[in-house]
Amino acid sequence: MKLRILAASAVITALALTTTGCGGSGSNSSAGGGSGSSGSSGGASSGGTLTYWASNQGTSLDNDKEVLTPQLQKFQQQTGVKVNLEVIGWNDLQTRIQTAVTSGQAPDVVNIGNTWAASLQSTGAFMPFDQSALDAIGGKDKFVKTALDTGGMAGQDPTSVPLYGLAYGLYYNKAMLEKAGVKPPTNWDELVAAAKKLTDGKQYGFALAAGSYTENAHFAFINAAQNGADLFDKDGKPTFTSDGVVNGIKRFLDLMQTDKVVNVSNAQYDNGVKAVNDFATRKVAMIINQNNADNSIQANGMKSSEYGVIPFPAPADSTTKTASHVAGINMSVFKNTKNQDAALKFVKFMTSEETQAALDKKFTALPVLKGQTPNFTDNPEEAKIFSDIYETKSKPLPLVAAEDQFESTVGKAMNDMFAKIASGGTVSTDDIKSALQTAQDQVSSAG
Repeated sequence: MKLRILAASAVITALALTTTGCGGSGSNSSAGGGSGSSGSSGGASSGGTLTYWASNQGTSLDNDKEVLTPQLQKFQQQTGVKVNLEVIGWNDLQTRIQTAVTSGQAPDVVNIGNTWAASLQSTGAFMPFDQSALDAIGGKDKFVKTALDTGGMAGQDPTSVPLYGLAYGLYYNKAMLEKAGVKPPTNWDELVAAAKKLTDGKQYGFALAAGSYTENAHFAFINAAQNGADLFDKDGKPTFTSDGVVNGIKRFLDLMQTDKVVNVSNAQYDNGVKAVNDFATRKVAMIINQNNADNSIQANGMKSSEYGVIPFPAPADSTTKTASHVAGINMSVFKNTKNQDAALKFVKFMTSEETQAALDKKFTALPVLKGQTPNFTDNPEEAKIFSDIYETKSKPLPLVAAEDQFESTVGKAMNDMFAKIASGGTVSTDDIKSALQTAQDQVSSAG
């Protein structure tokens, strides 16, 4: 397969993911001793070494190392294979992977944001999980179908398998809503009305990571889906300028622009952690975030009993249940690994019931294995709601090679629009359509 550069210079820019995009805390650096090159040859029977690039899922890079190291030691005890771990922040991970793809100096195994799966698959740099490979890791039937469907383009063997499940939910402060006399919203108009009532000059009804292009791209997708609109047609061509996409973005921007329930300072929030911290410290009453926000919320002293979670409300006339994209982290094996057998054993270990139960709890992730009970929270109602969102109300981002370019172009256009609003400007429907036309042209020409 032809080597494809993921998305020209715009997408080589690192993803600014957080408790958003695909998950993690938004840290920019890396921790660990991984060299970024393939380890020495050898399978489980002869020991050997694997290099593993892990994504930042915990409260810090060091926290990830603390959580993962005992599991890697257990794997070594079982197989004789040593794993050299490097934890990489979300702002750097995609660039590191891109460099590895083009240079050939790659780790053996890497975590990826599952929304990148189709784009990375198109490079030809990753091992396909054909029937033999899937059997080696325990079979495809062990995975939740929603999760496995994010592994690559339809009709092809996936080049990644699920590791951690995530979904967006609307978090609300129970005491703030009760004091204001409002109930958790069930549709968009109720959300705006509640947020207005909860905005009083000292606090705001809502907080957004309005300066994160990945967060903005995710909500461009979700709001468009709620309007019944697609970002790409059946031939994989971008349709960013359709009314459903434009109006969905306008609705989202207006939380800051016309509804004024979001502090304009949020235009500088380049990762979800900042919005989550505002919620946890009671500066805002509601946020929309993935379930791994629990880590930061509770680290700030807020108990799970003090907040509730509901699906992200759609307009009352929406005909879809979409409340999230299928968020999460997948694992891929580089095709040029010298340790394919050991790499598959490692993927099998990391996606085993025992390891998944341990890591889901520490990283507040949703199960990607069938029959597993969510253990990321001590609140059974929260676990039930997030599981329902993930399994029945989530839609995969477009499984096309240009998905990464959509995130970069549309997400950054939305960053600019929020910045314009924050500086006192106005963003009209025509402005949005013009910006999306530019993004669409860029994606079309790159294809």
